[in-house]
Amino acid sequence: MRKLKSVTISNANLTGYVSKHLPQNLSYIDFSGNKLKGGIPTSLTMLENLEVLNLSSNAITGEIPDEFGDLISLKNVSLRSNSLSGSIPDSISAIPGLVHLDLSSNQLNGTVPGFLSKMKQLKYLNLENNALHGVLPFNATFLKKLIVFKVSGNSNLCYNHSVLSSKLKLGIAQCDKHGLPILPPASPDDSSADSQSDSSDYGDEDDSGNKEKHHGPNKVVLGVAIGLSSIVFLIVFLILLSKCCR
Repeated sequence: MRKLKSVTISNANLTGYVSKHLPQNLSYIDFSGNKLKGGIPTSLTMLENLEVLNLSSNAITGEIPDEFGDLISLKNVSLRSNSLSGSIPDSISAIPGLVHLDLSSNQLNGTVPGFLSKMKQLKYLNLENNALHGVLPFNATFLKKLIVFKVSGNSNLCYNHSVLSSKLKLGIAQCDKHGLPILPPASPDDSSADSQSDSSDYGDEDDSGNKEKHHGPNKVVLGVAIGLSSIVFLIVFLILLSKCCR
């Protein structure tokens, strides 16, 4: 099938391994949502025309091949939700037009490579739920150009608070002077707001309780008084009515 350019076999309970013999003219591969196992074959990295590669939600293991950067036409790659291990290969920096990179929910370790911030076309970067560690090598300028950026779920990954603001809410902790994660300190504004909120909530409950204590009995007494008055009035009315009838 030398003229075949696009293959989609997704969510089909496909088993086995990623084929080592794929047509060289392929520009689109989607094998997502299956039960494929084994590693990513190096032969796949020889598809120079490949623009989209989606192997997400399978059971693929092993490391991302060092030859991955040979996919020079690649624009969109998703290896999400597999069991990939090892580090993110430096060869990815050789893919000039990469726009979408999703490596989330694997077992990738090592540090986040700084070369990612130099990839001019990159707009979507998802590295969450892995075992990445160290200091995040990105600055605010790079993050602002991204449409999607996710790194939460990497417990040993942290960011330099002198480079990135805590207002960005990255989902990871700040780094200490040794480059290790620390618990983020409570902001004075946040703590005062929390205390005011807690105080306000507590105060509202307390006030409502006081209202019930002070005003509750008075309402009961008032109700009883009105009821008794109505009964007395009814009795007097009946007596007068009987006399008039006579």
